[in-house]
Amino acid sequence: MVNIPKHKKLILFDGVCNLCNSSVLYVIKRDKKNRFMFAPLQSEVGKQIIDKFNIDTNQVDSIILYNPEKGLHNKSTAALKVASQLGFPTNLMTVFLIVPNFIRNWVYDFIAKNRYKWYGKNDACMIPTPELKRKFLE
Repeated sequence: MVNIPKHKKLILFDGVCNLCNSSVLYVIKRDKKNRFMFAPLQSEVGKQIIDKFNIDTNQVDSIILYNPEKGLHNKSTAALKVASQLGFPTNLMTVFLIVPNFIRNWVYDFIAKNRYKWYGKNDACMIPTPELKRKFLE
């Protein structure tokens, strides 16, 4: 199975989505405590986690937060859990955790459904620069 250092969390993202790639770069820039690692859902690591947890990629196709000690979060909960670790002012977004999950995920799903139309799509997954490569699993 996926070998993630104990103090790290893995963010699985849609590697061909421009919005997702921009979000990953946003997190990397603000992850001052180096808590996150990344892998595209389309990667071997992504496929292993999808298989292990029987994730329906028709239902969850844009972000999964995997914590080896606590399991999985997806959709809006994953995004807000990531934001909570990024410091001020991004961590203020966690206030939205008080909004019921079905409402948050309705908004999340609406954006996810339109992300290619609004932000575009690449033919292949993002290739990290050499200095960022250590943050990515393949």
